[in-house]
Amino acid sequence: METKKRVIRKKAGVHKRYASGFQYQKDGVYFAQIAEHLIQEGAKELAELGATEITPSFRGIYFKADKKSFYRINYMTRLVSRVLAPVASFACDDSDELYKTGKKIKWENLISPKKSFAVKANVSDSHINHSQFASLRLKDAVADYFRERTGKRPNVDTQTPDLLINLHIRKDRADISIDASGAAPLHKRGYREASVAGPMQETVAAAIIRHSKWDGSVPLYDPMCGSGTFLCEALMHYCHIPAGIFRERFGFEVMPDFNPELWEQVKTSCNSRIRELPEGVITGSDISESSVNAARTNLMGLHHGNRIPVEQTDFNRIPSIQDSIIVINPPYGIRMGKNQDLKTFHKDLGDFLKQKCRGSTAYIYFGDQQYISCMGIKASWKKPLKAGGLDGRLVKYAMY
Repeated sequence: METKKRVIRKKAGVHKRYASGFQYQKDGVYFAQIAEHLIQEGAKELAELGATEITPSFRGIYFKADKKSFYRINYMTRLVSRVLAPVASFACDDSDELYKTGKKIKWENLISPKKSFAVKANVSDSHINHSQFASLRLKDAVADYFRERTGKRPNVDTQTPDLLINLHIRKDRADISIDASGAAPLHKRGYREASVAGPMQETVAAAIIRHSKWDGSVPLYDPMCGSGTFLCEALMHYCHIPAGIFRERFGFEVMPDFNPELWEQVKTSCNSRIRELPEGVITGSDISESSVNAARTNLMGLHHGNRIPVEQTDFNRIPSIQDSIIVINPPYGIRMGKNQDLKTFHKDLGDFLKQKCRGSTAYIYFGDQQYISCMGIKASWKKPLKAGGLDGRLVKYAMY
């Protein structure tokens, strides 16, 4: 009971650190936006990257980090969608309060009138019930703050703003933060030049690779690779390729305490850890020619991607996949076509694993849980995993 009390006090204290005076980042507290089902793994990843005082919260994780670790987290994280730098937290039950309090923030410490900005808002369970209206109200507060003091105001750029302001209102409490990641979420790695219908989000694929505990000591195979998301994430995982290696700019580069020399040191250090990929460690295939072409295209943009063979074949025609880690996101819905018998498809998949994959362990994502029972194999475990609006399950099967 005592441990639980300490955790609760810690969560409450996070807001107190920046609730009064609106002092920007004096204590190195940040907030990682992450899907609910990835919070546990995300907390482990943050710790690995140097974060401390890690506190799971609603839709994310509060953590502390020195500047070096903060840069490393943005550059390396595979599970976090955005990293936010909190600026203000306050009770807010109407738009006038949002506007009035928004104008109290010393915005000149965060952005010049010559730069551009945008506001991204999300509201829930509050008197303010429209995200776009909330973003417009805070935008007006920022613009009027500068206009009243300088006669000029920063331009609004919703596509590539210099400063992205994040506004989250829940249960009539507003949190204003600076998006340290930038306009595009961190899951947009930059390697996906070609795509197919229903691709898996990169953070979800990365989480499944983590759940598998694959370390390269045995081969990894994806027999339904689609556009190659599993293959790309496995490659980046094994070769220690930073998730943000193709990212042209991060939001923290416009922050008032940005240290360009330290940022370059962090990138150089992380990039120096990239290692070779041995032949035959990662393999993929798919029945669709367009999927195979897309996977090959995406892999070719990555370090050592040319060492991953991707063949066009039906999984039933694969002779065997023994003593390996198998990852699969079975096609469903539009990827399957309207006339496909999904129950028979999953039964065939189960038969394939039993008959041709001895000594292997499969990690299969089911976007529709009803097909788990069609596999005909006893699962080692099942984990909730929401992706693309689907309340799915990740299921582990060990073949002996």
